[in-house]
Amino acid sequence: MRIALFTETFLPSTDGIVTRLVATLSLLKTYGHEVAIVAPEGGPESYLGYPVYPVPGVPYFFYPQQRFSWPIHGVGTFLDHFRPDVVHVVNPLMLGLGGIIYARMRGLPLVGSFHTNLAAYTHRYGIGFIEPFSWWVMRTLHAQSTVNLATSRAMVAELRAHGFPRMRLWAGGVDTELFHPDKRDEAMRVRLLGRSGQADQVLLYVGRIAPEKQLDRLRSLLDAFPRLALAFVGDGPDRVRLEKVFTHPRAHFLGSLHGSELATAYASADGFIFPSTTETLGLSLFEALASGLAIVAATSPPSKEIVEGAQAGILFSANDQESLHDSVKVLLENRTLRVQWCQNARQAALKSNWEDPTDQLIKTYELAVRAHHTCQLGVRQTRRTTLIEVT
Repeated sequence: MRIALFTETFLPSTDGIVTRLVATLSLLKTYGHEVAIVAPEGGPESYLGYPVYPVPGVPYFFYPQQRFSWPIHGVGTFLDHFRPDVVHVVNPLMLGLGGIIYARMRGLPLVGSFHTNLAAYTHRYGIGFIEPFSWWVMRTLHAQSTVNLATSRAMVAELRAHGFPRMRLWAGGVDTELFHPDKRDEAMRVRLLGRSGQADQVLLYVGRIAPEKQLDRLRSLLDAFPRLALAFVGDGPDRVRLEKVFTHPRAHFLGSLHGSELATAYASADGFIFPSTTETLGLSLFEALASGLAIVAATSPPSKEIVEGAQAGILFSANDQESLHDSVKVLLENRTLRVQWCQNARQAALKSNWEDPTDQLIKTYELAVRAHHTCQLGVRQTRRTTLIEVT
């Protein structure tokens, strides 16, 4: 199959969307499918031999690490030479709009996938008044697709409730060979704990350092638990501010880590903490599971789906500091329960991989092609019947 992939974010970015795309593209290559990628400029000219068409853009005003790209004329020529069977728009907004227009103009089946709940983010950036408009925009864009995907059962249900049509699941996965408890390393553990000697336990956060991640609520843990360190891995628009909020000898910002170094950071922590309630899935939760980490997460439908499904940790009420403290206390002080959670985490991760979600995606492409052709046939038959009736 020949797939035109429009994505609003790609390498060198390191968010969950890119993690998913990189894993998926690798398997699509193995399975013999051809992909042409349309992505913001600044990344590679090709990936795994797949051509990448760079689209100019400008940084988001509130998130300079990401680029606001819009479709340009050359994309159509690029894809006409490629001759796709299906178009896939990942998190369609501006660049994805170009994919939607191209699919409509060329009469191609269109798959849309939902990864970022922008409507939920509006409140974190002080523009909550546009939340209804945000839902309308996302719903309108996804309504153009032959089939739509969401990355958790919870989000499939929420999007259906918001009127998104033709929803299907595109589940998460994880590389259980890369992320493994055996990657634990004392030198990395010293980096996570810090060299002050004041801490002997460390909770790890991995992800964007951004307002929607609600990291501020973790600051009180440093006062409540005098032997606890907090380690933050990642980067983002809120890092400078949060480094001031967390000015403390037991709080450490390590920046972005990748590959084996990231896997070592996971395995060297005592637990994983995840305060965000705006996720559509949270791939870092899968990486924590694979690393054998017990998890403390804020209650949200996707986090509940993962953490409770794996029986690998505890959930706290998002806006309740006492609930957060009680949950962290259980993880740090109940060693028997923590060991069981860690074992459950690894076992649950071993049931996850990237092969199954990629198979789901390929079946979705095939479904979109069949549904599109059926629709086109129905239109032609309707027109022929109308012509006969008129004559």
